Amino acid sequence: MREYERAVVFRLGRVLKKAKGPGVVFILWPIDKIVKVSLRVVTWEVPPQDVITRDNVSLKVNAVVYFRVVSAIQAVVEVENFRFAVEQAAQTGLRTVLGEVDLDDLLSQRETLNAKLQAILDEHTESWGVKVDRVNVKQVDLPQEMQRAIAAQAEAERERRAKIIAAEGEFQASTRLAEAAAVLNREPIALTLRYLQTLVEIGVEKNTTVVFPLPLEFLGMLGVKPGTFATAASPADKPAASPST
Repeated sequence: MREYERAVVFRLGRVLKKAKGPGVVFILWPIDKIVKVSLRVVTWEVPPQDVITRDNVSLKVNAVVYFRVVSAIQAVVEVENFRFAVEQAAQTGLRTVLGEVDLDDLLSQRETLNAKLQAILDEHTESWGVKVDRVNVKQVDLPQEMQRAIAAQAEAERERRAKIIAAEGEFQASTRLAEAAAVLNREPIALTLRYLQTLVEIGVEKNTTVVFPLPLEFLGMLGVKPGTFATAASPADKPAASPST
């Protein structure tokens, strides 16, 4: 027997209590019969299964199952073909578990579903001497209509987030502007400093622009408040003079 093999010995039809191997195995031929069992991990891909989720979405799902024999005697005595039994249990368990969840849970909670599938299969195969190490949902095939619906939903969600972020930015900006206006109202000198900073920016960016500074105290003498800014209308904006009669 190789290192990963064990021999289940039947003597006159009765199984011996302990499997033999690895190495050289001595039997009493012809009254002893042996059955070789491999203890290596078997990787089996579950064929695509037609699944209807809890929210009535039809799709095809396949998975990968990793299992191994932990008790060679049970794997031979308790079940006729342990590999075929594990494969059938995996297909049935996959359809059962995925049929109890919504599509969103199937796409977002893959690890949880894998653990649940592994626990269900391991419970069924424990009496056969087989240990299911891991189950992974490999691929989910969605209909074209459902793919378009999911894409539209994702686009709408992104637009909603963009609008919320823009509205939050407007709210913060308006709050800061209100605070700035309150400070300028309390401290007139702050408005002067802002006025001078604006002149510096204009002089750097637009060198051809000629600016004639007008002292804010002069506006106060004319009865105009320092915080009031009047914009002269351009000639094009002025109403046309009515013809004289």
